[in-house]
Amino acid sequence: MKKLVATIILLLSLNLFSQSKEDSIQFNRISTEILNKGKAYNELRDLTKNIGHRLSGSEAYEKSVQWAAQKLRDAGADKVWLQEVMIPVWERGNESLHIKTNSGKWTKLKMLSLGNSEGTKGKDVSGEIIMVKSFAEYEKLPAEKVKDKIVFFNYPFSQSYIETFKGYSDASAYRSTAAMLTAQKGGKFAIVRSLSSAFDDVPHTGAMRYKDDVAKIPAVAIGNTTADELENLLKSQKITAKLNSNCGMKGEKLSHSVIGELTGKKDKSVIVVGGHLDSWDVGEGAHDDGAGIVQSIEVLRTFKNLGIKNNHTIRVVCFANEENGVKGGIQYGKTAKETGEKHLFALESDAGGFSPRGVALDMDDNKRNEIKSWSPLFLPYGAYDFEGRYSGTDIYPLKDMGVPTAELVPDSQRYFDIHHTEEDTFEKVNRRELLLGATVMTQMIYMIDKNW
Repeated sequence: MKKLVATIILLLSLNLFSQSKEDSIQFNRISTEILNKGKAYNELRDLTKNIGHRLSGSEAYEKSVQWAAQKLRDAGADKVWLQEVMIPVWERGNESLHIKTNSGKWTKLKMLSLGNSEGTKGKDVSGEIIMVKSFAEYEKLPAEKVKDKIVFFNYPFSQSYIETFKGYSDASAYRSTAAMLTAQKGGKFAIVRSLSSAFDDVPHTGAMRYKDDVAKIPAVAIGNTTADELENLLKSQKITAKLNSNCGMKGEKLSHSVIGELTGKKDKSVIVVGGHLDSWDVGEGAHDDGAGIVQSIEVLRTFKNLGIKNNHTIRVVCFANEENGVKGGIQYGKTAKETGEKHLFALESDAGGFSPRGVALDMDDNKRNEIKSWSPLFLPYGAYDFEGRYSGTDIYPLKDMGVPTAELVPDSQRYFDIHHTEEDTFEKVNRRELLLGATVMTQMIYMIDKNW
């Protein structure tokens, strides 16, 4: 009996070794194909330089829809279609922020209105600035101290976290709620310190929100240098701020997410890989999230070029409206639920086009452990971190349906220097880092398709 058990163990180990060797060879084929022949970098140049930033509802976004559909066809998709989605339309317009010190002179500050913020309808709105360093400090202020004032939420992005997304998550509540909190105590508008890991003066935009029963007042962001200077000025004198902005919501319009797929050879169960096609209206949306779009298209192209016979349908989704509504992701999940289409797995790339460090896994422990058992295959490509338990914003509706979801984890150290700013341009993306990210994504999709 002992000899029989030993023999079975030996045969199983030999089979696993054979499978591992086969997978290692396929991983190398994928890497060699993408690093030598990949088109993601050139496609990102085309998207960012010829279309540029792609705010939902803008003419540029609509151009990017047609661009993505054509790129998916060029990549060899069996089927390409547009999924209808109603998206909010927000426009920035002209805007300015000035401050006046004891000198009596007005000084213009670099600033950006936060996304979805209402403006001043082109009129000057002014008042004295009061500064708080935390929510706790603000809560202690009586309403009469805030009424008719401008509240400056000066909460810094924490430099203590090694993974910068934790610093972003920590500070993001100030961006989201500053206007609402200020309005609840009768303030005129809110200023927030940008969610930035850099020590520069570049303002960062990003989404904020309102409550239906609270007045919709403006919220703007300033860069770290300006925030520090303003803090120092407030220590010694009264400062008045003056805002003039024309931003605001302009209703909704019909738009589209873009979808392309390689039909499964064994069944039609779906494996999703994607990113979001929209961006904010500053910079070029290169890392956020042009990188994820071109990487996802590269996955499909590589399966096609290498002749990999996918068991299940490999579907690329270029989601609409992640930045200020997530309407594309919500609509995709709604449609999948209504049609009863079976989804096996979803992977999103929405953390920049920097060197891949791993994949975050948002699923049950059995699935997590299976994927983590493949980690030796990924190690030669720089991917070692499979510990995260989160996934991309656009695929959360699929997660809520019980679908295992994941997100590519690139090196995060530079991402929040440029996130949601004019600095997010094609020049900030390195070709090999971008293509290595596409390589790890393709390798992961290959393993899911083979084993699930």
